[in-house]
Amino acid sequence: MFLSVFDLFKIGIGPSSSHTMGPMTAAAMFLDDIAAQGLTPDHLHASLHGSLAFTGVGHASDRAVILGMTGQRPDTVDPDRMDAIVAEVNATGRVQPPGHPGYRFAPDQDLVLDRKTILPGHPNGMIFCAYRGDELLLRRVYYSIGGGFVVAEEDLDARAKLAPIAHHQPVPYPFQTAQEMLRMAATSGLSLTEMKRANEAIFMSPAELDAGLDQVDRVMNGCIDRGLSQDGILPGGLKVPRRARFLHDRLIEDSQLNRPNPLLANDWLAVYAMAVNEENAAGGRVVTAPTNGAAGVIPAVMRYITKFLPDIGPGAHREFLLAAAAIGGIIKHNASISGAEVGCQGEIGSASAMAAAGLAAVMGGTPEQIENAAEIALEHHLGMTCDPIGGLVQVPCIERNAFGAVKAVTAASMACKSDGHHFVPLDACIKTMRQTGIDMGEKYKETSLGGLAVSLPEC
Repeated sequence: MFLSVFDLFKIGIGPSSSHTMGPMTAAAMFLDDIAAQGLTPDHLHASLHGSLAFTGVGHASDRAVILGMTGQRPDTVDPDRMDAIVAEVNATGRVQPPGHPGYRFAPDQDLVLDRKTILPGHPNGMIFCAYRGDELLLRRVYYSIGGGFVVAEEDLDARAKLAPIAHHQPVPYPFQTAQEMLRMAATSGLSLTEMKRANEAIFMSPAELDAGLDQVDRVMNGCIDRGLSQDGILPGGLKVPRRARFLHDRLIEDSQLNRPNPLLANDWLAVYAMAVNEENAAGGRVVTAPTNGAAGVIPAVMRYITKFLPDIGPGAHREFLLAAAAIGGIIKHNASISGAEVGCQGEIGSASAMAAAGLAAVMGGTPEQIENAAEIALEHHLGMTCDPIGGLVQVPCIERNAFGAVKAVTAASMACKSDGHHFVPLDACIKTMRQTGIDMGEKYKETSLGGLAVSLPEC
């Protein structure tokens, strides 16, 4: 099994990888299907189901479908033009995607959030239909399975939802579990990142890999910087104010007082993570890491390295991302990174485990210490529900990224100060996370029907 670093770290837009990027991608895939089959419909229709229906408006899923129907894709859409594109479709009731003749698509009639019909394959299901008059020309079912991944109904593998998106070409080190990863490292004498780099080399040149990793790093840092420069109220109706800029300014002011601050590293981790997720909540440019809802953890820890670990070289982000992706691939293969499937433990928990592994790797950790760091971070997110208020990726999501970053740094530090031997293997922790997600009630898995999402009015 091989999942590329660029499958886990996708450049896209907020506020959600599964609920925004996924539906936009699915709509664009549907247009591709129409073109590939040479069909000539005059009318398009879409319906969102399950978690997408319950929290679709809060996650901008409806807007994402509209944008996808115009041919926009998450990695190339201009965030500054999205409002105008959506407004034009709402006004005209038509979409004109590039390479297509144009179709009738009136969102108030042709985009349905169906909360009654749950599709069998995954909580994030979508149905797209193309008509000529009353004749149905094409019906396609897609599932957004987390992290921006979208699979068609016929490709959804009940054994492992990773299968349709994994690269099946043989790679030198095809580890599917942490135990296999450690065994291959011991046999080969290579580090975790060296094995991951060797696997990536089957699909791209070293220069292409480094250029891609550098681009991911630039977008992550750009997201932090933009988040630290913005203020105002986040969209969506909760009237949640941006706080990252204010907190950042306070930290700068405090640094000029020349007095000790024992919480300094935690404060900076928090402000970096919050900056990213405030940008995500505002629909800005972000990188799935491994999802949008958890997009702030890894960039925050990487910026922490720059600020607090100056002895680590400037190219450390490449090693960090490769190690993080290796752990993320194991988690996705054996459990899930989807909040709609296993709760927030699959999003923040996975991100924290990946960040802990990346930090341990650049700190010179052995494969055993890296695996230990990931396990510590994931273990202490087990059972976390996904209960966003109003279906928005704001409360408690923004602050959760800050705590996920702090836990990641703590986990890496603990692991690197030990010999790598520990009581609970990472594989056991991942299995537990998966089973906990199965046992978790649906109202706690990104439907906003339980937990904090319904408790606030009573407070």
